[in-house]
Amino acid sequence: MTLSLENQLLLRKKQNNFRQLTPVLPLIDFSSNDYLGLARSSDLMDSIILEQHRLPNDLKGFGSTGSRLLSGNSQYAQDLENTIAAFHAFDSGVIFNCGYMANVGLLSTVARQIDTIFFDSRVHASTRDGIRLSRAQSYPFKHNNLAHLEQRLKNGSAKGNRFICIESIYSTSGKRAPLVDISTLAKRYDAHLIVDEAHAVGVYGPKGRGLVAEADLHSSTFALIVTFGKALGTHGAIVLGRRGLIDSLINFATPFIYTTALPFFSFAAIKCSYDYFPKCEPERSRLHRLIDQCNKIYAESSGTQIQSIKMNGNKEARYMAQKLAKTGFDVKPLLSPTVQRGHEILRICLHSFNTKNELQTLMEIVS
Repeated sequence: MTLSLENQLLLRKKQNNFRQLTPVLPLIDFSSNDYLGLARSSDLMDSIILEQHRLPNDLKGFGSTGSRLLSGNSQYAQDLENTIAAFHAFDSGVIFNCGYMANVGLLSTVARQIDTIFFDSRVHASTRDGIRLSRAQSYPFKHNNLAHLEQRLKNGSAKGNRFICIESIYSTSGKRAPLVDISTLAKRYDAHLIVDEAHAVGVYGPKGRGLVAEADLHSSTFALIVTFGKALGTHGAIVLGRRGLIDSLINFATPFIYTTALPFFSFAAIKCSYDYFPKCEPERSRLHRLIDQCNKIYAESSGTQIQSIKMNGNKEARYMAQKLAKTGFDVKPLLSPTVQRGHEILRICLHSFNTKNELQTLMEIVS
């Protein structure tokens, strides 16, 4: 290891933001993205195992053997992509191995040097990396600030294509994006709207279709990113859009072209989750009752299943997370540089399997 890396690690430790891998402890889960409890669902697991047994022999096994463009493709995978696209009311879709690769692949493919990308200041690191790889001009706008976005659009270059990148629910603040108003601005200023629905699909919208579906904005959304590793309880992600966009990703998105495909077991798991989660109305109802409870007891509630509680720096955030762990609660701190310095938080995730008493006790400890 070079001296430079050693110095960087020492600085991390000094700033209380040194990252380490630690085993997950058997605590009350207020940290995972398993909002509906599907990742722990025995019913979903049973259906996945049955689906795997039902597959033809040439699709069974745990290795895909190659990229989708070589030996890792199947009619099963393509039928699944078409089914998911139809469910979300889009023309077509292509599955990536994870949400990070989907965002990087999408943005590095569709945006060129002459294009301009406007992005919310709280978008995920994968979106930021995709923007950098695209080499397009890029301008952040203040979180959920429509006036600042419009100012950016007015003053931004008119050359090339224009894109607006947002999340329907932000993974750090838990705030909803003003989707309808941003869609209106996109139309007014001839910009392509890209929405990451990672934290909304499964939880919101008709049958869990997400907030874009709830607002009936699919026809005015250039690309929709859905991840399967959160409320859907499996793994992977899909980019949805018009057929031309999907063909472009298959031809030019390097994270898709040069990556070994998901194993067929993963495609079966995704298929079973899409059969299962639209029917999870009881789970969604329980989760939304917890959100309502949080709205009543926490004045700064985000109004979603993700709550953020401001901390005074990394040290305090770590201390509070450790205090909660000692009382039986798994809550993770978000530290700088994961979040901007001065914006360190405790991130509390609500789930359909949490109880009102657990939430009440947790909020009393952190208040």
